[in-house]
Amino acid sequence: MKYVKSEKYNDAKFLNRIMGPNTIKLTEELMLNNEIAKGSNVLDLGSGMGVSSVFLANEYGFSVTACDLWSEAQENQMFFDEVVKQGSVKAVKADALALPFENECFDAVVSVDSYNYFGRNDKYLDEHLMPYVKKDGLVYISVTGMNKDLHDNLPDELLLSWSAEQLDYIHDMDYYKSIMEKSKSAKIVDIKVMQSNNEVWEDWLKMDNEYAKNDEKSIRAGALKYLNFIKIVLQKK
Repeated sequence: MKYVKSEKYNDAKFLNRIMGPNTIKLTEELMLNNEIAKGSNVLDLGSGMGVSSVFLANEYGFSVTACDLWSEAQENQMFFDEVVKQGSVKAVKADALALPFENECFDAVVSVDSYNYFGRNDKYLDEHLMPYVKKDGLVYISVTGMNKDLHDNLPDELLLSWSAEQLDYIHDMDYYKSIMEKSKSAKIVDIKVMQSNNEVWEDWLKMDNEYAKNDEKSIRAGALKYLNFIKIVLQKK
């Protein structure tokens, strides 16, 4: 696909803050034809260093809460105050398993390339996320996936960069569908393989980052033929 909105963020001050395959482009594809109204109160869950949060505020006019456990909220807030042009972004440091918010305070949730680290338990939605979403609110998730499950016989290409334990965070679409279907509080609106894959990985490998250099071993050996990104859209019942 052509990433029209992402072109505006082709700048080191944004790109140097990505923490994996190009978060900006993933966010743009995830939000194609989204049904979240301008001005909505949106939780960016697992926001990292906040480039997805800035994109959501600037491009869609959302009031964004950028929530992440592993980045520093004060540093992120300084970045937000500098680059957010419309909407707003507030940085919060919190665990996705213990969110510090009032019930039903968000119109929607967006989670880009992070949900697989905390949401693989089939009780996560009902116990840890959906209580904070208003009735009929939407959840948009982009998650690193596999084209088919390979955990019984992991290819050598994948093991060049990642251990079996690390690869347990990556699963196929049927895996995520089975988890989401068990939720009592959310229904699946859409689940499909995204177009984003090769290009967002290539952007990541250009970064001067030790994790990117490690990932490059598998990617250059052909690992992308096993991997994809999965888009999941949920609605609170």
